Amino acid sequence: MSNISEILKSTAHRPYEYPERPWWYYQEWNRALLLHYEVPYELLKKLVPKGLDIDTFNGKAYISIIPFTMERLRPRLQPSLSWISNFQEINVRTYMEVGNKKGVYFLNIEAGKYLSAILTRKLSKLPYEKANIKREGTTYYSKNSKKGFWLDVAYTVGETIQQKSELDIWLTERYCLYLKSQDTLYRYDVHHREWELKEVTVTRLDIHYPIGELLLNYPADLTHYSNGVQVLIWDKVKI
Repeated sequence: MSNISEILKSTAHRPYEYPERPWWYYQEWNRALLLHYEVPYELLKKLVPKGLDIDTFNGKAYISIIPFTMERLRPRLQPSLSWISNFQEINVRTYMEVGNKKGVYFLNIEAGKYLSAILTRKLSKLPYEKANIKREGTTYYSKNSKKGFWLDVAYTVGETIQQKSELDIWLTERYCLYLKSQDTLYRYDVHHREWELKEVTVTRLDIHYPIGELLLNYPADLTHYSNGVQVLIWDKVKI
C-alpha cells in the first residue's frame, strides 16, 4: 500500500491541481465493477439540481452504476475502524462540469452496513442509504426494497487495458464530486492515482434501477473493472 505522500506526488494524470489545504478523509474504493449506461439527456436533466451542468461525451449523457468495496475509510490523523470503515457500496452517478472542473454527481448511494450508511450520510450530506448487499468473489448482490432497486451480477476479469479510449478516460478520471444540500451547491475535491482499468465480461446480470423516468434494467453499454484506488478527499466548499 502506498503512503500518502506518494499518492500526493502522483499528479501527471490530473486535469487540474488539487487544493493546497490539508485533505480531510482517506478511503479506498476497491474491486470496482463499473457499468456505464448511455441515457437520454432530457430525462437525466430532470434529476440534476439547477446550477450544475451535465457533461456529455460526443453529445451523449451517461449514468454509471458502480458496485465496489469501501475499505479503510478514516478521517485525517485518525485510524480506520473496520466495523464502520469497511463495507460494500453501490454508487449511481452521472457526470458534471462546473467551472471547467469535470466531476460527478451522485443520484444514489447504497451501503451494506446500516451504521456506515447513517454516519457517512450525516458527515458528508451525500445520499447514502442502507441496502442488503452481499459480495462473494466475482459475484455481487444487492436489494434496496425501499426504492425497488436490485442488482445480481457475476463477471470474469480480463486483461489490463493498455490503451484507454477517450471515453474510458472521460468516465473515470474525475477529481471532484458535486452535492446540493439545503439549497446550496458544494464541491468535494478528490485525488487518487490514475485508474488502472481491466476488461471485464459480465456473465450474469439481473438489474433494476428505476431513477426518475429512467429504468436501468438492461446490459450496460460499456463495462470496466478495477482493482481500485486509494483516495484523498477534501472538505466541501460552496460553489
